[in-house]
Amino acid sequence: MEESDVQPHETPPRFEIEQPEDYDQYFLHSKAEIVAVLRSLIQKRALVSAYFDDGRSFMLTSVLQVVPESGELILDRGREETVNRQALLAERLVLTAMVDKVKVQFTLRGLTETQSAGRAAFTAALPDRVLRLQRREYFRLATPIAKPVKFITTIRRRDDSALVVEASLLDISGGGVGLMATPGLALLLPRGALLHDCKMALPDEGLLVADLCVRNKFDVTARGGSRYVRVGCEFIGLPGAKVSMVQRYITRVERERKARLSGIA
Repeated sequence: MEESDVQPHETPPRFEIEQPEDYDQYFLHSKAEIVAVLRSLIQKRALVSAYFDDGRSFMLTSVLQVVPESGELILDRGREETVNRQALLAERLVLTAMVDKVKVQFTLRGLTETQSAGRAAFTAALPDRVLRLQRREYFRLATPIAKPVKFITTIRRRDDSALVVEASLLDISGGGVGLMATPGLALLLPRGALLHDCKMALPDEGLLVADLCVRNKFDVTARGGSRYVRVGCEFIGLPGAKVSMVQRYITRVERERKARLSGIA
């Protein structure tokens, strides 16, 4: 993994898999279906967020192998041994991932150490149910050029030195943000990297501080010929109050934009 860490949350996130009364129709109970969904995480090389300590801590991992014959699931270990030890002590973990815009969630009743292809790994019993939730994609708002949203965070170089980086937001949604990065900055943001305490000043709303995970990158050539890299990042464990803040900002900016187009403003 590019980055694996444990981060505390002041307000633990709520998981759909823990709300069966609202999401019962999205649960899979058939072993064949569960195995197929878990194998899709391998095929798509999906990053998986594993939450423990009642959702207050998490780490990034991935599914390495599904063994239905023995009823086992094998997961990648984190890079930090402190993280691995904490995960091994957890009695229960909630794992969540996105595959082709479909949210996948399941719970594991503890991890044990094992080997996979000669490397240290985790193993756990296959879950007895998996939630597969497909929703409409979040509405993505292109941020106004007249009122740009600045992004600031601190990242670690390979030599572990700190570097404060700034970028502009290209777009924002309830699920994450798109950053306009120079090619040099994009090299410092590998897929799977966790960005902690990212600060974004949303005009007329306030300061949004959030954890992000880099999900994708692609080159863009502007009309004038200039080039940049769009770095797509997903919010990790964003509390409900902050989600509401993002939605208020999106709703207001879109309302103002429509008013200008109609000649009202």
